[in-house]
Amino acid sequence: MDETYWDERYSGTDLVWTAEANRFVVQECSDLPPGSALDLACGEGRNAVWLAGRGWSVTGVDWSGVGLTKGAKLAAAVDTAVDWVHADVLTWTPPTTYDLVLLAYLQVGAADRQLAMNVAAAATAPGGSVLVVAHDLSNLTDGVGGPQNPDVLWRVEDAVAPGLTTVRAEVAVRPTAAGNALDTVVRLVREQG
Repeated sequence: MDETYWDERYSGTDLVWTAEANRFVVQECSDLPPGSALDLACGEGRNAVWLAGRGWSVTGVDWSGVGLTKGAKLAAAVDTAVDWVHADVLTWTPPTTYDLVLLAYLQVGAADRQLAMNVAAAATAPGGSVLVVAHDLSNLTDGVGGPQNPDVLWRVEDAVAPGLTTVRAEVAVRPTAAGNALDTVVRLVREQG
């Protein structure tokens, strides 16, 4: 899956997913004090816009220019500001560190998952969090929906990076109209300097 794939996926006039933030993003981030946030692979921007609406200074990075355009429209519709960056999240170098780094539903192979985790870890400020929400491998056999290619599905143990301590790591149930989907949900924290 590359820029062309996602540009085509996002090419319709409607959002591919809802404008509402992901339930696990809301669960894990609602009680965090607003600061700076980086949404890697932000897609159409729903999580970035939600964070910005809660007072976060947000940078959303994605390789789909079409998705970023839709994110900018979503942000404008609710009068929030997000810094949108058109870049490959696997090779992009963050210019600073952030209090929160979000990787939500990034669909790449195992080697690229580790690259993304390394980018996320390098971008996390002391005391900051990395939140990973992804379609879990077990969803293929025990859940519904999501990608059917096992190569792009995560396991809890995939969401690790040096210098980060795990505070939540589970396969979580996400109810959908079609039944229960299973997601990897991991939050990691960098120790204070």
